[in-house]
Amino acid sequence: MSVSSASLAGRDLVQVALFVADLERSTAWYRDVLGLPFLFETNGMVFFQAGGARLMIGRGERARGAGGVLYFDAPDLPALAEALAAKGVVFRRPADLLQRTEAGDLMLQSFEDLDGNALALMGVVPRA
Repeated sequence: MSVSSASLAGRDLVQVALFVADLERSTAWYRDVLGLPFLFETNGMVFFQAGGARLMIGRGERARGAGGVLYFDAPDLPALAEALAAKGVVFRRPADLLQRTEAGDLMLQSFEDLDGNALALMGVVPRA
C-alpha cells in the first residue's frame, strides 16, 4: 500500500505516551517488571521500545476523561501473565476469551500500571 500525504493509511504508529506521577518509580516498573527495553531519558520523559513503536512515559497528570489501553501481543498469554504476576503485576480477573479461531483462542488479560493506566496482554493462544 502506498502512503498518501493526505492520509494516515499505511503509516505505522511509531510512539504512544502515558503520564505518571512518579517517573523514577514507573521507569523501574516498565523496565524491570514488564521487561520493556529502556531507550533513553530526556527532558522529564523516558522512552522504551515496545515492538515496532516507542512508549514515552512522562511526568504529569492524566487529563480528566482521558484514557486508552496499550495492548501487548501475547500468544503465550497464560505463561506470560503468570510470570508477570510473580513480579507483582496485579490481574484483577481471569483472562477473557474474545474469539475462537482455527489458529487458537483470542485471549485478553487486562491490568494497570502503577498510576492506573490501562494495559492488556492480547494474543491468539494456540489450543493444547
